[in-house]
Amino acid sequence: MKIVLCCAGGFSTTMLMDRMKNTVKESKKLKEEDFKFEAIPVDLLEKEIDECDVVVVGPQIAHKLDYIESITKPKDIPYVVIDQDTYGKMDGATSLKLAILAYRKAKQSK
Repeated sequence: MKIVLCCAGGFSTTMLMDRMKNTVKESKKLKEEDFKFEAIPVDLLEKEIDECDVVVVGPQIAHKLDYIESITKPKDIPYVVIDQDTYGKMDGATSLKLAILAYRKAKQSK
């Protein structure tokens, strides 16, 4: 599963991405080889969308959801906006769980 994390510049999501990677690494159920992560500025989303399974959106760019939907919706790629508390705590486990749930929900509705 390729998870693309988007924020304004890609910097804060890199920290969250590292926490999500750690969650996978420490998990007894998840396998590192099943996940690929990338943190990017939202302006690069259109270039990265083709090989993406789910998009994780930082709360600071929630105002760009129309733009994000215009890229993800035609390709049936789900996205999830991380709430400010989870993002502020850099809670990789919760963020990963939200991404996986969005991905599974999208697959079930197809």
